[in-house]
Amino acid sequence: MNSFMVDVKRALEKYHIEVLGIKTESYKGKKGVWWIKTPNGKKILKKQSQSTETLDFILAGVEHLMKNGVKIPEIIKTKEGTNYALVDNTCYVLSEAIDGKTLDYSSSKNIERIVGELANFHKASVGFVPPENCKVRTHLGLWIEKYEKEVEKLEKYYEMERSQSSHSEFGKIILKVYPYFYNRMETALKEFKKNSYHRWVAEVKGSGALCHQDFTAGNLIYTETGDLYVLDTDSLTIDIPLRDIRKILNKIMKRKKKWDMALVKDILGWYQKENPLKSWQWEVLKPTLTYPHLFTGIMSKYYERREKTWTEQKYLSRLKEMIKIEKSLDPIIDNLDKIRPL
Repeated sequence: MNSFMVDVKRALEKYHIEVLGIKTESYKGKKGVWWIKTPNGKKILKKQSQSTETLDFILAGVEHLMKNGVKIPEIIKTKEGTNYALVDNTCYVLSEAIDGKTLDYSSSKNIERIVGELANFHKASVGFVPPENCKVRTHLGLWIEKYEKEVEKLEKYYEMERSQSSHSEFGKIILKVYPYFYNRMETALKEFKKNSYHRWVAEVKGSGALCHQDFTAGNLIYTETGDLYVLDTDSLTIDIPLRDIRKILNKIMKRKKKWDMALVKDILGWYQKENPLKSWQWEVLKPTLTYPHLFTGIMSKYYERREKTWTEQKYLSRLKEMIKIEKSLDPIIDNLDKIRPL
């Protein structure tokens, strides 16, 4: 028996359940997911990489969201009445498995459902106050500092590339396009430093708000009764809602290989219908999209060699793809005042 299965069984012994079978869904050392078969249906056991203090923050967030109407798989209490089992200082969370199908982005109806649920999620998160003695995960008010550090880092990679006597194909493209993207980064930073971003941060500090960080089709289960369940809440963080809105826009447009102005307008409208934002809040969307997240992501990955299994060709094709998608965003940035809800 694998050593990790011994720990799984030790974790399950801490619950009032009869285990009929265990099936590994995924296992990556610090994290794992298992299907647990019981006489009362299937359950999901997750090995958590977080500390107990961070998990206390996440589970308090989940409880708050559920109280406010967000459907999240119910967490099963241990024999001791706690929300997680502790095995050698590692946390395991057992929850109900949800029957249904994951959504995809193939139809506008599905996208409307996903975006509407994201808006409901953000609306339900208002009022969240982290419990005492937990480790709060937050990105609130940290965007400018994060982006400034990233620009500084990428500038060094660019200068390093310029100083080389010969360049890879990837390097040649970077030398050509970096000035354009540097300009976008600087423009975004200038805009973030205006009042609206800071005003929104101050508002969330007072009212509380949570972001999911991975609100994708694959993390939603649509049941036969028409309910939409939100999965994988492990990355919950405190931040303004635009964090999730930007991520979902990037995810959908990446799949389409280019930005689609009509669809962006629809997505923003669907969100606004369920969780109306004010005009000054929508102003912050412009620098959020102007900052070239897809380009900075692939450039960092290449120079830091973060993807160990990627070939030079894979890096190159991904760079070309990200540049194409990023440049297709220009008309949307130029017309954002016309297509945003307010």
